[in-house]
Amino acid sequence: MAKKYYLTATLSDGYVKTIGPTALGFTHYWRIVAELGNGKTEVFWGHAKSLAEARKKHSAARDAATQRGWRDFAFEVVELERTPG
Repeated sequence: MAKKYYLTATLSDGYVKTIGPTALGFTHYWRIVAELGNGKTEVFWGHAKSLAEARKKHSAARDAATQRGWRDFAFEVVELERTPG
């Protein structure tokens, strides 16, 4: 059985997200904070196995903003920190 560990992402606004325990090889965490047409906010997030994979979500966010009528959105990618599980 693969050794499990926790993954922690700390975003620029101080938000901390912990994932795990997991044995999967995720390296980056991404987050989209969308401002909806009605003024409300919605958050989408995920993890990826590479920085390149995580950055691809930015173009998907631009498409979603157009399709769903978001007023604006913020996209951020951070590296995950691995700690023993």
